[in-house]
Amino acid sequence: MSGALARDAAEAQRAALVADALAGLSAPRKTLPCKWLYDAEGARLFEAITRLPEYYPTRTETKILTEQATAIAAAIGPGAAVVEFGPGDGAKGELLLAGLQSPAAYVPVDIAPEWLEAAASRVASARPGLPVLPVVADFTQGFALPKRIGAAPRLGFFPGSTIGNFEPAEAAAFLRRARATLGAGSRMLLGADLVKAVPVLEAAYDDAAGVTAAFDLNLLHRLNREAGADFDVAGFAHRAIWNPALERVEMHLAALRPQVVHLAGRVFRFAEGETIHTESSHKYRPEALGALAAAAGWRATAMWSDPQRLFSVWLLQG
Repeated sequence: MSGALARDAAEAQRAALVADALAGLSAPRKTLPCKWLYDAEGARLFEAITRLPEYYPTRTETKILTEQATAIAAAIGPGAAVVEFGPGDGAKGELLLAGLQSPAAYVPVDIAPEWLEAAASRVASARPGLPVLPVVADFTQGFALPKRIGAAPRLGFFPGSTIGNFEPAEAAAFLRRARATLGAGSRMLLGADLVKAVPVLEAAYDDAAGVTAAFDLNLLHRLNREAGADFDVAGFAHRAIWNPALERVEMHLAALRPQVVHLAGRVFRFAEGETIHTESSHKYRPEALGALAAAAGWRATAMWSDPQRLFSVWLLQG
């Protein structure tokens, strides 16, 4: 990406961050979209989270993708163009591609150019000769696929249980848009976290070392740095709460004392104990995930899990 294009993308991203922050902090119950947790520092912290003993999703999904690689490859077939929605560091994309039969291309899609470039470079280095075609886009919206993938069968890849970060209606909308983007007859390999014991869930989102707390609080640092806000970050604390009615873990930033925050000419007041809801991570029962996929026009054709039923990987047919 040229310097001018990079600057334009950064400015557009900053404007979107400000708009989302103003909307979320103006709501009756303050909230911020979880996608803004992932700047460069947020990405670094999240990668550290994935290596924590309490955080089971990454290692469990990686184990499923490794141990079931032959079965997954057989179900997908040869020649697929893999379109990964939010590739992270590219590790799972690299792992999937290693097991597939003659993949046609790898298309990582992410809103953050610097993170996207790192993931694309990682896969390109691991698989020389494979076309790696990164797309800078908000993958929750529609986007155009690179023409270079031609008529290759399209396989969407959405690991990490990121689907759980969406509200159910938003999750269905994302899956519908992904189906439209990928095209008729496409498939989707989807990671989904499963409902399990509450202590296991809460520990995964509030680790003893405080890495998840730093990840959550980094969002306020980002707003101060990129949006010109003046949050007293030390005046907030991370909270992870299981919501049994909605079967989700919620991350909140709770004000430890009354605070007044300025952002883009607006004033936001916080009472002691008031929270900003920064992320939800919905956990699924298999029947609920199947119903969600069906509502979005997909049909579940296979599901792989671990012996403890902590996590699941689904193959959907469009």
